[in-house]
Amino acid sequence: KFPVRNYTRCERCGRPHAVYRKFKLCRVCFRELAYKGQIPGVKKASW
Repeated sequence: KFPVRNYTRCERCGRPHAVYRKFKLCRVCFRELAYKGQIPGVKKASW
């Protein structure tokens, strides 16, 4: 009856909320991987 809307999910854990489209990761997974340095070009902002 209605077409199903596609929505972003975290590719790592499947979380449906707070997902960064660019990285296809939720904020929790993004933070973990960023701290480990596994996401190229991402570093902690400090000024």
